[in-house]
Amino acid sequence: MKYCSSRGLESGLSFRDVLFAGYAKDGGLYVPEEFPKLTLDELKSMAHTSYPGLVFEMARKFISEQEISSVQLKDLIDNNIKKFTTPEVVEIKQLNGELNIVELFHGPTLAFKDLALSVVGGLLNFYLKENQQNITILVGTSGDTGSSALMSVRGEEHTDIVVLLPHGRCTRTQELQMTTIIDDNVHINRVEGNSDELDEPIKKCFHDESFVANHNLISINSINWGRVMVQIAHYFYSYFRLCGEVGEVVQLLVPTGAAGNITAGCIAQKMGLPITMVATVNTNDIVARTLSCGDFSVKGEVVKSLAPAMDIQVPYNIERLLYLFTDQDRQRVRCLMEEFERENRVRVPEDVMTSLKQTVVETFVASDDDIKSAMRRVYEENKYVVCPHTAVAAAYHFNQSESVGVPRGVLATAAPDKFPEAVAESETPIRMDGLQHLETMPTKSMWMRKGEDWYGILRTKIEEITDRRKSKSKKIKKG
Repeated sequence: MKYCSSRGLESGLSFRDVLFAGYAKDGGLYVPEEFPKLTLDELKSMAHTSYPGLVFEMARKFISEQEISSVQLKDLIDNNIKKFTTPEVVEIKQLNGELNIVELFHGPTLAFKDLALSVVGGLLNFYLKENQQNITILVGTSGDTGSSALMSVRGEEHTDIVVLLPHGRCTRTQELQMTTIIDDNVHINRVEGNSDELDEPIKKCFHDESFVANHNLISINSINWGRVMVQIAHYFYSYFRLCGEVGEVVQLLVPTGAAGNITAGCIAQKMGLPITMVATVNTNDIVARTLSCGDFSVKGEVVKSLAPAMDIQVPYNIERLLYLFTDQDRQRVRCLMEEFERENRVRVPEDVMTSLKQTVVETFVASDDDIKSAMRRVYEENKYVVCPHTAVAAAYHFNQSESVGVPRGVLATAAPDKFPEAVAESETPIRMDGLQHLETMPTKSMWMRKGEDWYGILRTKIEEITDRRKSKSKKIKKG
């Protein structure tokens, strides 16, 4: 398995090359040069495989044996998934009215990002220890990625992590999950801006090739292929637990922000998994417009909603979807993305949309009122509380007047405990299981105020981290 840039400048790269990277050198995203295809018999052979077993099966198809042996890969996955609170890792709750909730949030930070980042963190540590290399991870978060990334590498000897979070745009609980991690290798920046705005200085850092090389800078946002690769597994797991017979179609409702999760689902379908998907979003509807009618355009400012992890206007994984549904035509992807970057808009061609709509069959936009209504209805009918992001998908389910005729699952991306404000507004019970202690814990963070030079501040912080490492290395050598 080799990798390339979605825009065509680079090719023939190893998994390790793209794991330790951010954006590609031409501004694109790293993608497999080809996608493995599974037969019906191969799918049937996987049907009773555990979730960790499916992560291994998917990772083995995208990482060559020369880069990590099967024994090492399996041990790495098993050891990092031990942190989850339920033996099955992913659980499915069958509620009234054919509402099946696929609980992806049983990890250390109660968000589905833990599924991928626990394994990605393990892969990074494996290669770093093997080569005695140091890295700095640079992460922008809209809420959940930050804490999951921090938990995956906190205290690691060969890693520093710099996180930018949008102060006031994620919940207080989400912010405390990050600022209360005070390990020496953790550097938190509270930004006076939204998630798209804080992404700008991050992009500038990654677009400076010499800066990236000098400071061993990488990303584990969903621009990192490792994240998307691991997420493919929960689509297979969900499918096998929901289908009556392997081969029948299952529909999955996917709360969607930067589109990394739904990209993993599209790859699973391209590999032969019989699924269709509905992309469900909040009032920041660029993904819905793109996937329903080909209108990939930025319109206005990011709107603060009850589902903050989806408060995004520039979903970077649309580029990977273009790569998939242009049949991996990198020249075409480059032209489309360069037009988008110049004009803040581009029209997705009709033939691409026709191909895409065979997988993402519908989109749905939920207002805050829709979110609250869905949260209330789920609780009233089932005595079960969902988070506001999961409620976006549940709202679509409730909006359908007729049964779809196939099994359907709602991907539950986070526990409701992380969003007490939304839970309170929906008038459903607040649990806060295991999170109350955050209010009394010490915190550590720095400000990036509006009007300051965020790019300059970020570069200085990364340079300080590298200088500190070099100084420490010299002392060790002298000793």
